[in-house]
Amino acid sequence: MHYVSIAGNIGVGKTTFTEMIGKKLGWETYFEPVIENPYLEDFYGDMKRWSFELQIYFLSKRFISLKEIVDKNQNSIQDRTIYEDSQIFARVLHEQGSMNNRDFENYCSLFDCMVSFLKKPDLIVYLRASTQTLVDRIKMRGRDYEKTIDPNYLNRLNLAYETWISKAQNEFKITILETDKLNLQELETKIDGIVKSLKN
Repeated sequence: MHYVSIAGNIGVGKTTFTEMIGKKLGWETYFEPVIENPYLEDFYGDMKRWSFELQIYFLSKRFISLKEIVDKNQNSIQDRTIYEDSQIFARVLHEQGSMNNRDFENYCSLFDCMVSFLKKPDLIVYLRASTQTLVDRIKMRGRDYEKTIDPNYLNRLNLAYETWISKAQNEFKITILETDKLNLQELETKIDGIVKSLKN
């Protein structure tokens, strides 16, 4: 069984990439619960009020998906890793004052407990893009609740990703893809390379 996770900031193209690999290889695909998320719209309207609830929702759904991946024991690809929930999003929300110390410590304790039961991905593919590229892609997909996303928030997330990736390379096998100017033909080539790397 191969298990691959796609990591990256909001709007970078994780869902598209996950769909392409899943279709090309015939793998099970697991997507982030965005459209059906009952907290997202409220969160973008008031981060400080809803940050804890949002992160707990994502964490629980991600855990359920990972348990299913292990139970099914089939080649799988997942849109966003569970590690980003803690190391990127919850951390940035805490650092910018949108999640208080009590909630952040509670969240981290729960996260640490949950991941101790989980299988680590065989490969993490990190999709990197500039903040301006993310802003442009978010505008293009036109989700109403994303119209209020502050570019400064996206930039803080990008910086957190770089910090996390630099440390995570000591623990995980990671492939980094620069996506600012990546077209579909190049993406196909990159996917072929990723498949080959799993066989090594």
